[in-house]
Amino acid sequence: MQHNVHPAAYIIAFLSGFFLYAMFEIALRGSTHWTMGLLGGINMTVLCSMRRFLHAPMPVCAAYGMLFATASEFTCGVFDNLIMGWHVWDYSGMPFHILGQICPLFSGIWFLLCLAGLHVCNAIRLQYQK
Repeated sequence: MQHNVHPAAYIIAFLSGFFLYAMFEIALRGSTHWTMGLLGGINMTVLCSMRRFLHAPMPVCAAYGMLFATASEFTCGVFDNLIMGWHVWDYSGMPFHILGQICPLFSGIWFLLCLAGLHVCNAIRLQYQK
């Protein structure tokens, strides 16, 4: 049975993704870019929405989340790095990269982050379920 979720849940999902992903990048790289916060927020919101409507096991939801995250990373990378020249990241040294913006290794990392993010989504859903 599907329950209605308060609209605030989507705001919390966005803010959670924004700050959690920014902190993840700062912990690993020592810095982040504001567009990475936006990307994290958008991805978390989509992941939580997908979890609500897609009745599938968590690994399947994480795989779909990984595909969305990889596509959004590519889109953001083309804008940030190739169009604007901000040099936020460059995967051109990684095997099987596409234009230096995405690569299989980081898609795998997105999968793991989506698995963790689904637990955050469940907590948000339980808190804001009507």
